[in-house]
Amino acid sequence: MDAPLLLAVDGNSLLHRAYHAHEESGQRTLDGQPCWAINGVWSQLLAAVNRVDPAGILVAFDDADVNQRRQSHPAYKAHRAIKHDNLIAQLASAPEQLARSGLCVVTSPGAEADDVLASAAAQAERAGWRCVVATSDRDAFALITAGTSVLRIINGGVTNSPLLTPSRLRILTGIDPEQYCEYAALRGDTSDNLPGVPGIGPKTAVRLLNAYPTVAAAMAAEATELAAVIGRSVAAKLTTPVARQTFAMNLDLMTMRTDLPLPDFDEMRIPIPPGDLLAELEEWCLAGVRDQARWLLTDPATYRTLPKALVAAAAGFEQTTLW
Repeated sequence: MDAPLLLAVDGNSLLHRAYHAHEESGQRTLDGQPCWAINGVWSQLLAAVNRVDPAGILVAFDDADVNQRRQSHPAYKAHRAIKHDNLIAQLASAPEQLARSGLCVVTSPGAEADDVLASAAAQAERAGWRCVVATSDRDAFALITAGTSVLRIINGGVTNSPLLTPSRLRILTGIDPEQYCEYAALRGDTSDNLPGVPGIGPKTAVRLLNAYPTVAAAMAAEATELAAVIGRSVAAKLTTPVARQTFAMNLDLMTMRTDLPLPDFDEMRIPIPPGDLLAELEEWCLAGVRDQARWLLTDPATYRTLPKALVAAAAGFEQTTLW
């Protein structure tokens, strides 16, 4: 029998995607609150539940007030445009709305959603659970193990999104999951305002990490040996103080925490507390996903034993048109 599975959802990632994809809809609640992004989060979350059949669910959000990475490196994400008021409002409302619905929602002081997801995956593996991380953020590729997969949300929604395992990640990127963070630190990340190591692009980074298990091993290699792998000019740049400093800074900022305190699995389990789930969906104009949401109120062990015809019919409920 398979180990129980935890679905760890990147709330910030899903909400940002939904906000920009459906901003033109301008959908609001009856009392005038913008809600199209929150509706998109629910749509994708429920589609992910239907796809991976979890025994538990956790939704992670950034701490909106304090970012420890930005405190230590002020340039981190400093180039990003000021958020629109409608986005700010939905980012503030979403954790509360999801929690009132009975879901386990986690925001850790000073941390980002990535850190919560990494800590959830680590906690799951320690407990003998499997984990699926649902996010559009490539940084999560570093979390992939034999027991943790990443549902990489792309255009077209959950149905068209790949479920990445160690072997599939190597096919996609050319490297193994345990190398991904170092690969990203070499390449840099313009979305986070992190420059890459001079002379090292994605292809060169893959070539380097296929020749050496770590960047430290490459930097310690003989000059002629390293030059044979990535070229004399690039090899010379890699060993400069600037390259070492850039790589170390990026690696520090990109490494996700795995030690955050999280609720017990009992608080994440499906079925969630019945509470106000259906009333919350109604209040936020989410009547279109009420049928799918009922899965959250049902013990997975129960519906796994239902006749196949009933399960197929339930899985065939029409998804909301928001996605």
